[in-house]
Amino acid sequence: MSKSVLFQSYTLGKSVLKNRIVMAPMTRSRSNNEGNVATALTAKYYEQRATAGLIVTEGTFVSKKAVGFINVPGIYSEAQTDGWKLVTKAVHDKGGKIFAQLWHTGRLSHPDLHHGDLPHAPSALNPYAKAYTNDGFVDTVVPKEMTVEDIRQTVLDFVNAAKNAVEAGFDGVELHAANGYLLQQFFNGSNHRTDEYGGSMENKARILFDILDAFKEIIDYSKVGVRLNPSLHNAQGMMLDKETIPTHEYIVKRLNDYGLAYIHLTEPFTPVDDVPFAVTEVAKHFRPLYNGTLLINKGFTKETGTKVIEDGYADLVAYGVPFIANPDLVARFEADAPLNQADQNTFYTPTEKGYTDYPSMEE
Repeated sequence: MSKSVLFQSYTLGKSVLKNRIVMAPMTRSRSNNEGNVATALTAKYYEQRATAGLIVTEGTFVSKKAVGFINVPGIYSEAQTDGWKLVTKAVHDKGGKIFAQLWHTGRLSHPDLHHGDLPHAPSALNPYAKAYTNDGFVDTVVPKEMTVEDIRQTVLDFVNAAKNAVEAGFDGVELHAANGYLLQQFFNGSNHRTDEYGGSMENKARILFDILDAFKEIIDYSKVGVRLNPSLHNAQGMMLDKETIPTHEYIVKRLNDYGLAYIHLTEPFTPVDDVPFAVTEVAKHFRPLYNGTLLINKGFTKETGTKVIEDGYADLVAYGVPFIANPDLVARFEADAPLNQADQNTFYTPTEKGYTDYPSMEE
């Protein structure tokens, strides 16, 4: 019997992944230390899951202005870069591959996380969402509309973060342009700008391509992924409109020119069958538009993950919550073994409980 497609190796850029199962990026809020540095505990967490073909880290903040959650490790300081070196070494020692997800939350933040200053966004529009602060989840506010200089500085912040990721030993980086965070805020109806970063599809997508173009001297494009969530609706402050999907189609088509490691697409967070302008099957819709590796995420099982690859709509499948509770998820899938259930009460708590203490099959 031939090996199931999920467990077959896959060539990603210049690397060979041992299987097509990817650990999705998931915020875990364990860097509750001065400077928000990844620690030995962080390294242990990712090391336990290094049997994944590829790990994409939790979103890691590219600057102080990017912060939108407490206790999340950043990648803008020397200490943070040194902290991530513990992680990459631990994963590589286990034969794994790991990309750093580069993150800016934009308006999905709060003044409490910025010493009273307003978070930055394309336009001064409240997303009416929640930000995670020391007081728990609190209501967002009207953000500060970014100046062109603010945008240029943000591009430099992403470049610095990519440089630090290379220094830290990551196999690549993923640009987080999804889930209602800063870059997607430029793509959608949350952008009311009238300058070169607003209006047309080309202008709304400009910041993403400014960042990618600036990466040219820092990291090979074969080590860069881009995450997109085209059908995000009524979640994270995002609402679909008639321009949302065409804008993402423009972005995906143009990304063909860069020779990226992959694009990472997310199926809808919420039901969109009856939502005008929505795409209900994201991988199926965007597969014909993109010539490179396509990674798909959101609620897949072993069976549905196998099918989406066999049907030709994706090359890799990312699993989130199952990896939280099952450090040996790949082995459990191979053995058709039962899965541990994740404890949502410990998703963001600052200890090893619910982080590195889930048992493997052997245990």
